[in-house]
Amino acid sequence: MSLLLVLVARLSYAQTTPQATILTLEEAITFATTNNISIQKGQLDEESAEYRIKETKGSGLPQVNGVGQFNVFPSIPTQILPGEIIGKPGTTVPVQFGTKYNTNGGLELSQLIFSKSYFVGLEAAATTRDLYRLRTQMSKEDVIYNVSSAYLQALQTKEQFKTIEANFNRLVQLEKILTLQYKNDFVKKVDVSRITVSRTNLENQRQTLLAAYEQQKNALKFFMGMPMDQDFELSEATTLANTVLPVNANAGEVFANRVDYQLLQTQKKLYGLNIKNIKGRAFPTLAGIGQYTYQAQRNEFNFYDTSRPWFNTFVLGLRLNIPIFDGFQRKNQVKQAQMEERKVELDMKNLELGTQMGLGNAIKQIATSQLSIQSQERNVKLAQEVYKTTNDLYREGLAPLTDLLEAEVNLRSAETNLNSERLKYKIAQLDYLKARGELQTLIK
Repeated sequence: MSLLLVLVARLSYAQTTPQATILTLEEAITFATTNNISIQKGQLDEESAEYRIKETKGSGLPQVNGVGQFNVFPSIPTQILPGEIIGKPGTTVPVQFGTKYNTNGGLELSQLIFSKSYFVGLEAAATTRDLYRLRTQMSKEDVIYNVSSAYLQALQTKEQFKTIEANFNRLVQLEKILTLQYKNDFVKKVDVSRITVSRTNLENQRQTLLAAYEQQKNALKFFMGMPMDQDFELSEATTLANTVLPVNANAGEVFANRVDYQLLQTQKKLYGLNIKNIKGRAFPTLAGIGQYTYQAQRNEFNFYDTSRPWFNTFVLGLRLNIPIFDGFQRKNQVKQAQMEERKVELDMKNLELGTQMGLGNAIKQIATSQLSIQSQERNVKLAQEVYKTTNDLYREGLAPLTDLLEAEVNLRSAETNLNSERLKYKIAQLDYLKARGELQTLIK
């Protein structure tokens, strides 16, 4: 009977956790930085920024357009001429000029010579490249944090499942022993029922934890960009113990390392360039132009008749545009851009306060969790001793079953609290790395 109980206990957990690939936290993060959809979209934005720079540069290159026009005049326009041209002074003569069919076609060339907005636009396009690069880094940091948090929570659930599993197996063995004793009239029916109730409660907890574990793994797969049908198990050796804590939390020392701060700086620079661009529209623009056209006029639609003439025209010149008054549009546009720039400055101040708060809270939580873990480890050790002693006394008939069940509940509670504190400790380490802008160190 004892051998059978041992085999049942060993097979129970193996049946609920099939063999799968072991995935470490570093491997999960590395996979996510390649396959996460948000990161892939950020990389596409970076690539798009390169084309935007080329587009901006292209507006300063020669622009060539083919032009063509075909006109039909069912009624030819009439002009009034003085009668003197036909020897009838004091009268007017209506004369129709033109032909019924007119067409022309050719090429137009323009080349920008000077535009202040153009040069500001080039600088803004290059800054946009930096903006998208930083956004991609932000996406990577968010993914690293989400993957790490989901991984640690799933790992904690797995550890909690093992704790419940160990207690469940003890109750299964005890229930079988009590059932045999009851059949031989050594114990009461109520004792067997108590064990059955406790075992059923633990069975429900096992199923709940198992479902939660699978759900958390699915969330982890989502953050990683991994197909849901791909299975894996978490590495129990995961640790963030290499996190080095400073003596105090000085946000000023780490502020410049944060990608979100660099992103705000870049946004502020773009708003400044936007202000320069709006102001630059008040400056004159100068462009060279050229036009070469062929045109023909017919009273009949016979443009394909090669014996009839076509006439060409070639024009070169300069086009100067001098803004004079725009109804105060530029002034109001500048004010709007300045408000946006100011909002970014406030975001930077808010980020500095948030960084200070995040660092302080993370360090305090790490210190608190370290003490709590030490306390809970001692508590678990004491609970194990109490359970062992109570179990021995129960076997000898010196302690009631209720004491044994209470000792089992206390042991389970102590182990649960220890697992919870270990998770808090690891999440606090993760928050500390995020506050310092050092999440990338998890994959280096």
